[in-house]
Amino acid sequence: MPLYDCMLLLKPHVKKEGLIDLVARVGRHVYSRNGVLTELKSFGTVQLGYGIRKLSGRYYQGQLMQMTMMATPNINKELQYLNKEDRLLRWLLVKHRDSKYGLEFLNEDDGELELSKLSRGNIYEEDIDDDDDDDDEYDENPGNGGKL
Repeated sequence: MPLYDCMLLLKPHVKKEGLIDLVARVGRHVYSRNGVLTELKSFGTVQLGYGIRKLSGRYYQGQLMQMTMMATPNINKELQYLNKEDRLLRWLLVKHRDSKYGLEFLNEDDGELELSKLSRGNIYEEDIDDDDDDDDEYDENPGNGGKL
């Protein structure tokens, strides 16, 4: 099953109970389709770059939530009921591309020695050139023929 991030932007006045109810409803939907909710993040109230117009007014703030889940590929169609949700300003489903997880991650051997390919030298060492032979090339007073 692929990994998805579902971003939910709720109206700023939605109470904590309403937020938990909506997230639990999405989680139950994913679980009923044999999916797994792997991570849940709340970013709190965020300022929006532009106002989002809804029937109840224009919103310049929102409560942002991120739900990371493993779900079937048709989860996008199944979450379309969120369009009718009054508490939401916007929602977005993003599929993780080229992610290794589960048994694919455990069985992968080609990334095992990635750090051994790096140089063992100190990254802060520099080639310090103490030669000051090139000072004669630059005259401070070119009109004097190099004399001070």
